[in-house]
Amino acid sequence: MKGTGAQLAAEFADGTLPGGRSPLAHLLHALNQPLTGLQCSLELAVAGPRPAQQYMRTLREGLELTGRIRILVEAIRELTDIQQMEPGEVVAFLLDDLLRQTIDDLLPVAEARGVRLSIPIDVALPVLGDRHRISSLMFRLLESVLSLAQEGTDVRLATTREADRAVLSISWREAQQPEHSPFSRPELGLLLAQVGWKQAGADWTHIQTENGQTCTIRLPLASPSTQSNHAPSEALR
Repeated sequence: MKGTGAQLAAEFADGTLPGGRSPLAHLLHALNQPLTGLQCSLELAVAGPRPAQQYMRTLREGLELTGRIRILVEAIRELTDIQQMEPGEVVAFLLDDLLRQTIDDLLPVAEARGVRLSIPIDVALPVLGDRHRISSLMFRLLESVLSLAQEGTDVRLATTREADRAVLSISWREAQQPEHSPFSRPELGLLLAQVGWKQAGADWTHIQTENGQTCTIRLPLASPSTQSNHAPSEALR
C-alpha cells in the first residue's frame, strides 16, 4: 500500500479519518495487521517439523513484523503524548525566523537525501504561540517531508500573509514507499506532525495530486498590541 500515511494526512482535516475514526483508533486498527501476521507466522513455525531454511525465513519475517509493530506502538505513544500535552507559555515570535533556523538545522539531512530546498522566505510573520512546541513541530514536519521526498527533487517552502493569518506551504514529490508497509516512520511522522499543529491551534490542509503533495499551515498573526503584551523584545527576533 503505497503512500498510505501521506494519504491519511491528506484526508485528516477535522480530527477524524474516513469512517469517523480518530487518528488513535486508526493506528490501533493498523496495528492489527502485523500482529495477525506475526501470530500466523509463529503458528506455522510450531505446527510441525520444518526444514531449517523455513525456520530461518519465519524468523526473518517475524523480525520484520516486530519492527513494524514497534513503529506503530511508538507512534501511538507519541500521539497520546501530543493529545495530553499541557499548553505552554504563549509568546510572540517570528515564524519566518523559526523556519529559517529549522532549515539550517536540516540542511545536512537534505544533502544526505539528495533533496534540494527551495526557500524564498521574504515576509515577516509575527505569531503568538508556544514557541518551543511549534519549533519541535516545525522540525518534525520538515524532517518527515525530507525523508518522504524523492531523491533529486525540490522541496519548496513558501510563506505569505493571508488576511490575519501567517501561511506556510510545503510542496514535495514523494518517493516510492515500501509496498509491504503502509506506515513508514516518515509517513507516521507527517501524520503526527499534523495532529500536533492542529493541537497547537493551526489550520492544516493537505493536497495530494499526481504531481506531488502540498501541506499548508495557517496560524493567527500577532497584532502589534498582542506582541507587546505577550513577549519581551528579544522574543521577536
